[in-house]
Amino acid sequence: MVLLGASLAAVASLLIAYSHPVTSLGFETDCSAFAASLALENSTIHFSQHVPAGSNLTFPDNPETCTRPFQLVPVDICRVVLSVATSSRSSTRIEAWLPQASNWTGRVLSTANGGISGCIQYEDLAYGASLGFASLGSNGGHDGMTGVPFLNNEDVVADFAWRALHTTAQVAKSIAPQFYSQNYTKSYYLGCSTGGRQGWKSAQSFPEDFDGIVAGAPALAFNNLTSWSGSFYQIFQAAGSDGFPPMPSWPSIDDSILAQCDALDGAEDGIVETATLCNAIYRPEALICDSSTTNSSTCITALQAGTIRTLFSPLYGKDGALVYPSLPATPGVAQLANAFYGPAPFLYTVDWYQNAVYNDPSFDVAKLTPEDWAFAWSLNPGDSNTWSGDLSAFRDRGSKILHYHGQNDGIITPLNSERYYDYVSRTLATPAEELDDFYRFFRISGMEHCGGGPGASNIGNSAAGMGASLEPQDNVLMAMVKWVEEGSAPDTVTGVKYVGQEDQVPGAPPAEGPRPVEYERKHCRYPYRNVFEEGEWKCV
Repeated sequence: MVLLGASLAAVASLLIAYSHPVTSLGFETDCSAFAASLALENSTIHFSQHVPAGSNLTFPDNPETCTRPFQLVPVDICRVVLSVATSSRSSTRIEAWLPQASNWTGRVLSTANGGISGCIQYEDLAYGASLGFASLGSNGGHDGMTGVPFLNNEDVVADFAWRALHTTAQVAKSIAPQFYSQNYTKSYYLGCSTGGRQGWKSAQSFPEDFDGIVAGAPALAFNNLTSWSGSFYQIFQAAGSDGFPPMPSWPSIDDSILAQCDALDGAEDGIVETATLCNAIYRPEALICDSSTTNSSTCITALQAGTIRTLFSPLYGKDGALVYPSLPATPGVAQLANAFYGPAPFLYTVDWYQNAVYNDPSFDVAKLTPEDWAFAWSLNPGDSNTWSGDLSAFRDRGSKILHYHGQNDGIITPLNSERYYDYVSRTLATPAEELDDFYRFFRISGMEHCGGGPGASNIGNSAAGMGASLEPQDNVLMAMVKWVEEGSAPDTVTGVKYVGQEDQVPGAPPAEGPRPVEYERKHCRYPYRNVFEEGEWKCV
């Protein structure tokens, strides 16, 4: 690995001795020469290149499944590409985007992956570099959005589960001092979904890697999550065409959710602030057609109500054990689950079970059973479960973690994030008031998976936030910096909803120039919830 056995002080001393200092007048020249001087163990340095601000950087060798053929680069960077051997039969490819010395804040930032984790998220590298972080990301130990490389190779599975990120964090701490001729000050992490799980895995197993972690919509309890994701195909198949509500009826179903739940927070504004409250009371049976109905688009059958109730119920396995909490009862979620999970067995579930759990590409994931779910959990390929509640080493080191989850997330249910927070509280025998010292969790109403949705969901968690403010109260990454470096923890996170937000194309760059703001909303830290009282939103 990369200088993993050395103390940070020894690493800094060694690396500065090897350093190739960046000069203010020769950034392009210094960058081009940097690859020849870079010293990292077990590494192959492919190249270093200067990329001017405003460049449209293309990636002709990037797998199509990564859906990132280009990236606009907002500031001058030195782009460094390398590979690190993680075992005799595995490696991870890493990119470092290093801003000019005059723009470097002294901070390093490791970025995340998504899905099956085989793609560098260049948009996050660009975002981090634009904020003055020396920003690094990896391919998670394999290329492309596929789990095929996991087949019969536990080392590649381990890279996906934890080792690629751990390696990236160490490289970040090594490469920045060599490039800038001074040691880094703080190490941060930013990720969502699989990236959220990666951040939590670091906190649980490698508490020394990061001073501050921002982890969104995390894929915690990963093996059970893949089983839960695979269960929806069976639910939809069992329902058949008669048992799943037809598309014309879905506006009425969403209206019924709002009719029963919207006012729970004190404001009838089309946003469910706290999904768990709605899950507790929502009755799809209220929408069953009566005997005099002539317009079936405004109601559903009893069979269809049963399907909706199943979707909004937890998944239980062998001996009644909880596999995963339910989808959140918020508008649009069940439709999203049908579109995402219904047409065929979920791709990531197929990849994981065939290539990581059973090492059998012919395994029929459409026929998963509770016995399969229990086996995957107990096998825990690559130590991927990411379900430890003991964060004492992370806490005692003084590190901080900011956890967020959208309440309209139909891909990874936000109810599992609440379950994990409570699990940590029980494991550490610590009430919320003490957890606040190092761990804060925010429920983001109206946010779908990692962003988007009908609510005030732009919180600075990515460059795709359509120009979110850089003020700490509005930006989770900058809130983390302030918490770590000034000791000022965020009590709320202010989100923004922009005019035309629903028309934003997923993955598209933010629009240039200021966006008209429809409204802002402060999101509360758990276990507080947002309610509208006396003309204002309050955390109660």
